[in-house]
Amino acid sequence: METIWFGIVAVMVAVYVVLDGFDFGAGILHLFVAKTDDDRRTIFAAIGPVWDGNEVWLLAGGGTLFFAFPRVYAAGFSGFYLPLTMVLWLLMLRAMSIEFRSLETSHIWRRFWDTVFFVSSALMAIVLGAALGNVIRGVPLDRNGFFTGPLFTDFQVGAHPGVLDWYTVTVGLFSLSVLAMHGALFLRAKCEGPLRSGCARAASLLWVAVIILGVGSTVATQMVRPEIYQTVFSRPLGIVLVAVFAIALLGVPVFLKIGSDWAPFLASGVFILGMLAASATGLYPTLLRSTLSPANNLTIANSASGSLGLHVGFAWWIAGILLAIIYFVHLFHTFAGKVKLSDSGH
Repeated sequence: METIWFGIVAVMVAVYVVLDGFDFGAGILHLFVAKTDDDRRTIFAAIGPVWDGNEVWLLAGGGTLFFAFPRVYAAGFSGFYLPLTMVLWLLMLRAMSIEFRSLETSHIWRRFWDTVFFVSSALMAIVLGAALGNVIRGVPLDRNGFFTGPLFTDFQVGAHPGVLDWYTVTVGLFSLSVLAMHGALFLRAKCEGPLRSGCARAASLLWVAVIILGVGSTVATQMVRPEIYQTVFSRPLGIVLVAVFAIALLGVPVFLKIGSDWAPFLASGVFILGMLAASATGLYPTLLRSTLSPANNLTIANSASGSLGLHVGFAWWIAGILLAIIYFVHLFHTFAGKVKLSDSGH
């Protein structure tokens, strides 16, 4: 049952990254691909009906982690208190920029909230990558299962690293490029005219950036945690997942050339899901690695809730996730199609 919950947590986090990731990507790109105010309003309209629903998966993933692996939740949320506070502010600023941007017609007002939307979205994309980098690299967990650390120290990887070092920043920049490409592909599918063409060009350029930064992150991970690749390629599931995300990434420019609306975006989503799932496969059964001693690692065995709770919770989780899936299918079906501003500008 602990293995099942490990998979559930990994899937829910990955789904959050895929869904809210295109919102972040839209925020990163909207200052560059939108040439007019109507273009920017079109981008906001493209994500407007779904962005807040997408963030539900972040809350659900955190709640699931708290339920299934409370020791990991306690260690992570106390050790990453400062970064999580920053994440909270970034999410609030993104929400404020989306809601407030079009309330006034002043150019200064709209430019200010456009900038806030860009900065908060870009930083969130980097933070998500840095978070993955911390999980892969490990944190200075003591024998009591807790750790503290500054935001950064000397940017070197060691027994007592900061949240940010050269490795986690590298993974963060890779995440920035991936989510920016993901957002560009979503906007390309939802928009028309010059805006669609601009998003297609941006997606093609960002695909190259993803390849370059992906190779850099792979080499960096080999330097920091070489055993994770040994684990991935020693497991059949890991090999399959690596093949899936590699094929999906290579499929993005192919589908772009064909001209399909949604195929490139779906390929990007499969790439993100496969990459995160492969990472989880390489980490299993460890949830939080200690840089001080392997004996301090938090695993599915020493951090899970009681067996009865996991079994009962699984039944309720199935009911809840079915409701969530029905809601999201209805939501995206309701707001399917191209985004068009009406004559009144709505």
